[in-house]
Amino acid sequence: MAHQQDDNGAVDPATLRPGTLPPEQMDETAATAELAGLAASIAFHDLRYHGEDDPVISDADYDALVARNRALEAAFPALVREDSPSLRVGAPAAVGFGKVRHARPMLSLNNGFTDEDIEDFAARIRRFLSLGEDDELAFTAEPKIDGLSLSLRYEGGRLVQAATRGDGAEGEDVTANIRMVDAVPQSLAGSPPLVLEVRGELYMDKADFQALNASQEAGGAKIFANPRNAAAGSLRQKDPAVTASRRLQFFAYSLGEASAPLAETHMQSLGALGEMGFSINPMSDRRADIAGLLEHYLAIGAARPDLGYDIDGVVYKVDRHDYQERLGQVARAPRWALAHKFPAEQAETLLNAIDIQVGRTGALTPVARLQPVTVGGVVVSNATLHNEDEIRRKDIRVGDRVVIQRAGDVIPQVVRVITEARPADSAEFAFPDSCPECGAPAIRPEGEAVRRCTNSLECPAQRLEWLKHFVSRNAFDIEGLGARQIDQFVELGWIERPADIFRLGERRDALAELDGYGEVSISNLLAAIEARREIAFERMIFALGIRQVGQATARLLALHFDSPGAMMAALAPDADIEATIAELIAIDQVGDSMAADLVGFFANETNRSAVEDLLAQLSVIPPERPSEDSPVSGKTIVFTGTLSGMSRAEAKARAEGLGAKVSGSVSAKTDYLVAGADAGSKARKAAELGVTVLAEEEWLALISD
Repeated sequence: MAHQQDDNGAVDPATLRPGTLPPEQMDETAATAELAGLAASIAFHDLRYHGEDDPVISDADYDALVARNRALEAAFPALVREDSPSLRVGAPAAVGFGKVRHARPMLSLNNGFTDEDIEDFAARIRRFLSLGEDDELAFTAEPKIDGLSLSLRYEGGRLVQAATRGDGAEGEDVTANIRMVDAVPQSLAGSPPLVLEVRGELYMDKADFQALNASQEAGGAKIFANPRNAAAGSLRQKDPAVTASRRLQFFAYSLGEASAPLAETHMQSLGALGEMGFSINPMSDRRADIAGLLEHYLAIGAARPDLGYDIDGVVYKVDRHDYQERLGQVARAPRWALAHKFPAEQAETLLNAIDIQVGRTGALTPVARLQPVTVGGVVVSNATLHNEDEIRRKDIRVGDRVVIQRAGDVIPQVVRVITEARPADSAEFAFPDSCPECGAPAIRPEGEAVRRCTNSLECPAQRLEWLKHFVSRNAFDIEGLGARQIDQFVELGWIERPADIFRLGERRDALAELDGYGEVSISNLLAAIEARREIAFERMIFALGIRQVGQATARLLALHFDSPGAMMAALAPDADIEATIAELIAIDQVGDSMAADLVGFFANETNRSAVEDLLAQLSVIPPERPSEDSPVSGKTIVFTGTLSGMSRAEAKARAEGLGAKVSGSVSAKTDYLVAGADAGSKARKAAELGVTVLAEEEWLALISD
């Protein structure tokens, strides 16, 4: 694997680099390790971008990770993880606003970078819909606005709710603030459906952004790095009057829930939204083929420098709504849309130093300290170097002039070294073989790109980062207790393990002696801690920071074990290890490597003691079970053979939409095998195991009941 592994066992979330070895040349062990790294890293960056409006890598770096993940999953479909980036969107809703559950998920978009990517996108759609080359397949092409995604709900033609995307399922309720935005209609013209959700992008014009920053600087207030951050920050004001004072704009680009259809095509729907009073991007256009899409992409790219707002690509959407419905979605993105991204921006600067940072699981991460340089209007001074292999591959040395790349308010990557400008006394960088924090040996396991401190939680850096992860937004999310407070309380010796957080109330008098802690702030902090004594089981599991266990996997484990007691018993050191491993692997999307990490975590006496101590402080909420509304909800389905009524991909999508789990292999846990024509070994195995086998017609009858 050619990228830096992280503190969740895969990739240090602040640094990343996709592997360079072609998937077809990799074995399952290497692919499993890299997919784990990609899952953890992309989850981190989703949170920084969508949840905190504070990204730490470039859009191009992020897109490269997503593309690498997609390529590996295509080559190794059996290794797709439950916490795969392809199965999620964005980040959880931020603290400070009420939460809104979206009636229909607000999805992210898959990305394309080359003409071939766009051609492949169209070809996949034709295969899914079983369309011939002569069948019409039209698309729309729209500029991809670099702003903040919003969902606006209208009932009886009047705005009743506005919400951010959040994690795609749940966002922030920003209704009060959005009522202050003149660009958002408060009531709709014409005769809109009784219920209508309009999705679009909130953004700030470049001129308004510059004026805002000038005003902020004059008043000694925060300077925004770019228009997107300014728009997000302006919307997320506790005082709606502040939002009203900022000039925010809105482009409508799609529909959510609607009690009646607006039109048969996406382009017609945009026209209808325009008639209702929404701004529709004037560069949106319908094209009948891929050549037309690529032509429009070039035209939008040429106009980009002169636009009054930031864009970072062009979005293509299948125009027909009935095709969109059939295509559906994967968990993270619709199958019927794709973002064609613009190339990243580059600049040249001096690499002054290389620092080594130690993460939660001991990963040693190199970070370049750069002579500050402006790239695309943003000053950057740090860059990820990913790992020692990356440094060696690019022959990066202190004192080198380097080309860096960015696309947004982010830490860039080092693209290449300008070797002709290298000083004569330049020396290769010597990557340390011991931990710079505690001095313990730092080893590099075979087959991994990461070097790790071997001192586990006895290493102060690892313990500190573990605690920071525990209180992070996706974990316990304790308001008022972030990285800075953890640093302070650890230094004071007040917190050594997570349970100590819940004993901070015993230090109320000592807290009052610290600078910045008055009676109100202390009461608020302790109240926030008390509120987290009741926690969802899956959040508790994720907060433990077990290698390879992301949010989705944590939920799988919570559903499987149902309670901490059952999990602790199954993973006890004196349990039957082989049986435990087999039980874990039987959980969909949990493989050998992840199972080994789970067993290893709970076998560690320090870890187990810390978890037991924590559980004594908590009331853990069991997970919500899947809906029973569908006859196949919660059932495990396997498809085999050739289906006549739809493609295999469409059949799988429909099953998953009804709450079923679709597996690629038959086991004793399979509920139904749906057998099309030419069913082979899977049908034989199903018969041997006594699994119910359904013909395609029987399957369609079952799900139609």
